[in-house]
Amino acid sequence: MRILFIGDVMGRSGRDAVLAHLPPLRERLKTDFVICNAENAAHGVGLTKKICEELYAAGVDCITTGNHVWDQREIILTIDQDPKLLRPMNFPKGTPGRGFNTFNAGPLRILVMNVMGRLFMDALDDPFAAVQDILKTNRLGAGLNAIFVDIHAEASSEKMAMAHYLDGRVSAVVGTHTHVPTADAQILPGGTAYQTDAGMTGDYDSVIGVRKDIPVLRFTRKMPTEKMQPAEGEGTLCGTFIVTDDKTGLAIRIEPVRVGPRLGNHIPA
Repeated sequence: MRILFIGDVMGRSGRDAVLAHLPPLRERLKTDFVICNAENAAHGVGLTKKICEELYAAGVDCITTGNHVWDQREIILTIDQDPKLLRPMNFPKGTPGRGFNTFNAGPLRILVMNVMGRLFMDALDDPFAAVQDILKTNRLGAGLNAIFVDIHAEASSEKMAMAHYLDGRVSAVVGTHTHVPTADAQILPGGTAYQTDAGMTGDYDSVIGVRKDIPVLRFTRKMPTEKMQPAEGEGTLCGTFIVTDDKTGLAIRIEPVRVGPRLGNHIPA
């Protein structure tokens, strides 16, 4: 299976980058399935039903989120009705929405899981236990051609630990949340593809997607400033491209994806 994962979409510049670059990327990479983390898509905080529909129309098959999933309150009313929209699965029982789902990609089937770390984040339920619970009844090669995990976490150590915990049992573990693409895309010894962070899809002439003058003032003056605003320059699409063996579900290839004006383009051949 050929999977494209798009890192955190930040504001309008990020959405515009997805709309502009995803259709030709799908064609060039011959993707079977596209996953996109969009928890910052609505002016940098949360997402809306309309934004989800725009991303689906551009070629996104599944949307993952993170700690900002509820920032646009309207999504609370609609998330239960959208099987393609996931929130972290380790929210407490009874939270609206779902943290994982299985999708058809032509003749292939993929399970997508969205989980959130706890180091320097909200104190949610144990993410390792949450993933383990799902894997008890969902296994690679047993009706599933791929299993993909988006771990939305602050600490690189927690993301790495999750990947090694799941090595050989899932196709890929890719991190989100820090908005900076890491240079450690690799296939672990057991066959699981891993990258600590897929990076941000948005304007990189910024401070992690925020208009740069505002956080600079906060750091230099240590005084309250205006509300954080997403940068609105031309966005760069950042993500990860993964190819798996359709029989075993294990990864045979992983490469970063970068399309835009600032980071230097990298599109897998």
